[in-house]
Amino acid sequence: MLVVKPSSHHELFSDFLVDAIPVGFEETDEGFIIRSEEDLETISWGIEQFSEALQRALGEVVDVELILTKEKNDDWIAQYQQAITPIEIGPFYIHPTWEEPKSGLLNIAIDPALAFGTGHHPTTASCLRAIASSVHAGDEVMDVGCGSGILALAAMKKGAIVDACDTDPISVENARTNAEQNSLAYRRLWEGPIQESEEKYDVIVANIVADVLVFIASDLKKRLKEGGVLILSGIMDKYEEKVLRAYRTFELTERIVENEWVSLVLTEKGKI
Repeated sequence: MLVVKPSSHHELFSDFLVDAIPVGFEETDEGFIIRSEEDLETISWGIEQFSEALQRALGEVVDVELILTKEKNDDWIAQYQQAITPIEIGPFYIHPTWEEPKSGLLNIAIDPALAFGTGHHPTTASCLRAIASSVHAGDEVMDVGCGSGILALAAMKKGAIVDACDTDPISVENARTNAEQNSLAYRRLWEGPIQESEEKYDVIVANIVADVLVFIASDLKKRLKEGGVLILSGIMDKYEEKVLRAYRTFELTERIVENEWVSLVLTEKGKI
């Protein structure tokens, strides 16, 4: 087990761990807990390197305390399951498979795994709120960078026809498994970028990072139906204007802010 306690910028460390480590991790008030049967020394070294790079980039002191210990498998598995709590976001109830569904809500059973997305991160939670208000039964929806598939599953639960893609093969496999676990199915799920789709969509969801959202702006616009809706997330507040400039032909219809993260719901100007 590896306990990670950064002195600041917890969200940046969280994003780094999501992208860099081959195992799931638990978020705590002080930082993160990584549990694995594999040797975690290399991961510990990588976190130290990231902390040093962050200090150079930000020009400020960013310390990180790392505590590496060994535990019996049954001990850490039990602790891990106890730490993963269900979460209710709008009409959705996201819960691990060992917890019971909740009556009257749209239940999504999803276990923390290699791919990002159990509803607890601010960007995922705000996307779920946007999906609740923007996706309707019969809509054709695209989830770009689907990760665990949680946003695609939420759209399916609303009655949408859903395609999804991710450039990470582990994410694609995880998204497929989570759909089967919920007795749901994608119209199409593939490893690769949105450019591989020839469809047009009523709603496109992209919970990635600001720079990628800027880079793929023309691709998203090309695949959106007239009057369609873009849900963009993974945006740190300091990069919001940069993203909005890339989508300046769109009207901002909803802005969801949580901590330093911003999610944007956009519609073509004059098409609201």
